Amino acid sequence: MVTHNEVPPVPRSRLLTVIEHPLGLSFLGALGVLGALVLGTAIGSISTILVYIVLAMFIALALDPIVTRLQRHGMKRGAGIAIVFGGFAVLMLAFAVFVVPPVIGQVIALVESIPQALGSVQQSDWYLGLDDHTRTGIDSGLAQITDTVADPNTLLAIGGGVLQVGVGFASFVSAAFVVVALTLYFLASLTSIKAAFYALAPARNRERLAHFTERITGSIGSSLIGSVTLSAFNAAAVFVLHLVIGLPFPALMAVIAFVITLIPLFGSVIFLILGSVIALFSSPPQAAIFAVLYLVYIQIESYILSPRVMNRAIAIPAALVLIGALAGGALMGVLGVLVALPVIASILLVIREVVVPRQDLKT
Repeated sequence: MVTHNEVPPVPRSRLLTVIEHPLGLSFLGALGVLGALVLGTAIGSISTILVYIVLAMFIALALDPIVTRLQRHGMKRGAGIAIVFGGFAVLMLAFAVFVVPPVIGQVIALVESIPQALGSVQQSDWYLGLDDHTRTGIDSGLAQITDTVADPNTLLAIGGGVLQVGVGFASFVSAAFVVVALTLYFLASLTSIKAAFYALAPARNRERLAHFTERITGSIGSSLIGSVTLSAFNAAAVFVLHLVIGLPFPALMAVIAFVITLIPLFGSVIFLILGSVIALFSSPPQAAIFAVLYLVYIQIESYILSPRVMNRAIAIPAALVLIGALAGGALMGVLGVLVALPVIASILLVIREVVVPRQDLKT
């Protein structure tokens, strides 16, 4: 019997009883591991769809600043979306018609010219001017490359690669339709998506959340379109330099430059080295001219083009740019490199304007 001075015992939870039992604790741990495995398998099976969604969202964010600018000039959002997306589609069609065929032809020509290029190295003036020890090392390297190119297994690998390219092209076409549809949806409903996101926050925080979200999305859009614009300028400069200097494969090298220079800060330097080395196989004087002129372009891009194009982008330390590019490339390839910069910029914005001020208020 419980007296008025005694406290009645608190009933124990069944969950606590199970957890305290070794067998029950082991069973709950096994369930947790099984749930994590099922969740990981599910995410892995839809990883391609997630990539499509992320790509479409980032393309929509990149195109949204242009649509917003058209709205400020009195145009309705629907008409602005139609104009912007129509222009985007025309650019993609022009790329497929006028750029892809020359690049494919130059890739074939490059593969066919490799044996001749390797043979011409041993007859060039700069090679004959080297000492015997250096020439022996170069001869050994050239012999290994020649044997690799002439190996039937290499030809089989190339043939298999061609088949994979054909299958990949078919997959690319189907994926492009999905990405285009998702991009149109995100671009048309971006305002309502943001409003629904703001509604999840308490009323007192919605204004500040909206302010930071607009800054983040604006920075992401400006960074993406700025990166693509700078890479396009870079590719155009490489194409013109190859035509003026007389170097081979101008369209192919322009496409390679476009992809590599999507890497922020370091992409131009990487292509400077790569383009100069490839140009050496044609002519060392032409390679030197290309290196000097492209270095001049890098300075113009760094001090004139980049500040104007990336004026709304958030400043990011160079070390974080490199780390983000490496991590993004390892996770999602070229898309990951392109997306890494705005993602890091967004994280830095939150840290600088939310986390740091809160820490400063603590004493």
